[in-house]
Amino acid sequence: MSSILALIPARGGSKGVPGKNIKELNGKPLINYTIDAAREIFDDRDICVSTDDQGIIDVVENYGLLVPFMRPEELATDFSTSVEVILHAIDYYENRGRYYETVVLLQPTSPLRDGRHIREALNVYNDTVDMVVSVKKSSAASTICGENMEGFLELVLNRGGGRRQEMSYYEYNGAIYVINVSSLKKYKTMCCPKIKKYVMDEYSSVDIDSVLDFFIAECILKKRNIKDY
Repeated sequence: MSSILALIPARGGSKGVPGKNIKELNGKPLINYTIDAAREIFDDRDICVSTDDQGIIDVVENYGLLVPFMRPEELATDFSTSVEVILHAIDYYENRGRYYETVVLLQPTSPLRDGRHIREALNVYNDTVDMVVSVKKSSAASTICGENMEGFLELVLNRGGGRRQEMSYYEYNGAIYVINVSSLKKYKTMCCPKIKKYVMDEYSSVDIDSVLDFFIAECILKKRNIKDY
């Protein structure tokens, strides 16, 4: 799969859980779960960890994966976008004569996503679409509200307003993005016109953003015999 780059973005700064990407989960640094998943599909030369943090580089390289570059500070702020990070990695390789048609973005905060999920998402993808994104069935309430500047709630989505059975609802789970590089260069956004879904189960969709998420993921890892997992 030499035309596909597996990109793992791992910024050093994390406000919710300091050092989140290398914090141990069930005895292993969080990012290593995503490296393991990528290695089920890709050769190491086609796996790239993009980080601004020397501590992350040390953990990754101690795991046997070379980190090809240090991400510039300006691409590691709270305002940096995934598009900027992806295009930076693509430019790095193109400047060295290596051209990728597809990027598989694998965020390290999805430790329960494995090689099978990546392979299945790739099977959904073809070069007529801009992107395939992993999702889970939405568990949100039928009425979703937001708070306006004056402190009042405003209706954002009311699923009860029509015949609900005519549409299924999904949430991005952040685990897998299969991206057409030409489309990304053209639109320069993750909100491209032609996006297909790849549906994952609830357990595999756990996204680490808090101490509670670490606890939930560790419970699942310790109880692999959970029904329907």
